Amino acid sequence: MMKPEIAVLDLQGQYRIHTEFYRSDTAQNTIILVNGSMATTASFAQTVKNLHPHLNVVLYDQPYAGQSKPHNQHQKFLTKELEAQVLLELVAHFDAQYVLSFSWGGTAALTALAGSPQRIKKAVISSFSPLINPPMRNYLERGRRCLADRNRPQVGNLVNDTLGKHLPSLFKRFNYRHVSTLAEHEYAQMHFHIDQVLTGDPECYLKATQRIDIPVLFINGEWDEYTAASDARQFACAIRDSQFVCLENTGHFLDMEHKQASHISKIALLDFLTSPAPLPTSPAQHTSMAL
Repeated sequence: MMKPEIAVLDLQGQYRIHTEFYRSDTAQNTIILVNGSMATTASFAQTVKNLHPHLNVVLYDQPYAGQSKPHNQHQKFLTKELEAQVLLELVAHFDAQYVLSFSWGGTAALTALAGSPQRIKKAVISSFSPLINPPMRNYLERGRRCLADRNRPQVGNLVNDTLGKHLPSLFKRFNYRHVSTLAEHEYAQMHFHIDQVLTGDPECYLKATQRIDIPVLFINGEWDEYTAASDARQFACAIRDSQFVCLENTGHFLDMEHKQASHISKIALLDFLTSPAPLPTSPAQHTSMAL
């Protein structure tokens, strides 16, 4: 795979954002990928392979994370509204037509989409649910305690024992090393984010997403008890043009878990992104994809 074009962009006069642009000479459209909590551009390595060269692909790190971290002051927390504004400015800069989010990146992506940006034609929301079910609540409350105590080993183990339970052992080691060595301000940001999630009103959130008027594909793993496919289907009532795919024999991390999962994830993404948009009046579609 070709190397990306690297740039650090100034946004809103206050953030500097590390971006990676995988250009394709044959692609007509560009997609921006939105990281999950505590993740960086490196987390999307397999997804880039699945999408490029069919699409131009843009990755970026949030101001507090990854390769954006050295370029910013970290004097205040980022709300989902600020993260959504960063995303929209990147959409405009790269003239992107598609957005794909992973896990808690879905909060920023859906908040951005609720503003009906004209450039974005389709979106994919993966491993995300509007509901805080009992397993997710337990994970978040345990995470909040570990983060408050700055207990680095516990934070690393918690992610691998819950969301990452179906990852290969090599990826678990990478995960642990990354999550247990974050900067103080990153733990503080994650603690702030969890507080926002636990105190938020899901009904207000679903109501806000009713303004989304483009096709949206939700992808969840069959084994993911934290952002369950059945919970994600709550979006069918809120988003008129929604489709749902449940990837069998996969957990929260989808294309990272094994080769077959990556293969069916690629098929689901490209089928949705490269097919003509369905009529707006079409009902929500529910699909289960097997290995």
